[in-house]
Amino acid sequence: MTKTWQVALDEARDNLRSAMMDLRGVREDLREAALNGGEAAIFGLEGWLLQSSIVPTTPFLDPEIFPWTKTLEDGWKEIREELDTMLDHREDLPNFQEISRDVASISDDDQWKTVFFMGYGYRSQANWERCPKTAALLEQVPGLTTAFYSILSPGKHLPPHRGPYRGVLRYHLGLRIPEPAELCGIEVGGETRHWEEGKSLLFDDGYQHSAWNDATELRAVLFLDVVRPMSGAAKVVNDALLKVIALSPFLRDAKKRHEAWERRFEGSIRQ
Repeated sequence: MTKTWQVALDEARDNLRSAMMDLRGVREDLREAALNGGEAAIFGLEGWLLQSSIVPTTPFLDPEIFPWTKTLEDGWKEIREELDTMLDHREDLPNFQEISRDVASISDDDQWKTVFFMGYGYRSQANWERCPKTAALLEQVPGLTTAFYSILSPGKHLPPHRGPYRGVLRYHLGLRIPEPAELCGIEVGGETRHWEEGKSLLFDDGYQHSAWNDATELRAVLFLDVVRPMSGAAKVVNDALLKVIALSPFLRDAKKRHEAWERRFEGSIRQ
C-alpha cells in the first residue's frame, strides 16, 4: 500500500511540474503575440507618421540638424575616458543579447558588449554614477530615449536587420575606432559610412542596415536613439506610441535582465 501511494505521489508531482511548464509556455506565447501585434500596429502607422517628419527620411542624415551633436563631439574625450574605465572590466560587461533579447537573432556570442545608461524612461543609476561626465552630456540631449556604449570586438559582424520603429533616429559618436577606419563600417539602406573618433553619424535604423569590425582592435561608439522631430498630429501620435513602447513586456524584460546583470557586476568589482 505504501508503495502504491508513493507511486501516485510521484506521478502527481510529475504532472504538476509538466502543467507549470505548459503554463510558462502559454505565458511566453501570449507575450510574443502581444509584442508581435504591437509591432504590426506600429509598422502600419509608420508611413503616415513619416509624411510629417520635419527632418529627411533618408538613410543617413546630417548630424548638424541637431545642435546637441556638437556638444557631444566637443566632449568626446571625456566620454572616451569613462568608456576606457569601463573597459577595464570588459569581460564582465554584458553581451548585448543578455539585456535585449530582440538582438539574439543577429548576435549570439560575446563579441558585442554594452554599457547601458537609459532606455525609454528607465535609467541605470549605477552606470550613470560610474560615468558622470557622460551622464552630464546625455542630460543635454533633448528627446533622448536610449543611450549606451556599443562595443564590437575584432572580427565581429552584425548581419542585415532593421530597427523596430522609425519614430526615433539613431546616433553614433565614435569613441574607439581602429585604423585603418575603412575596416570598420556600417551600411544603411545601401549606403556605407565609416566611423571617426570624435565625429557623429546620424541615421534611420528603420532601413535595413549592417555593421562590421574587420580590424584587430575593438570598435566602440556612444549609441543613442532620439525622437524624430514631427509636426502636427503626427508628433502627438509618435509621443504616445513611444510611451506605449516604454510599457511593453519587451522593455520590462530588458529592465529585469539589466538589473540582474547589475547585481552580478557589482559583486564582481567588489571582490
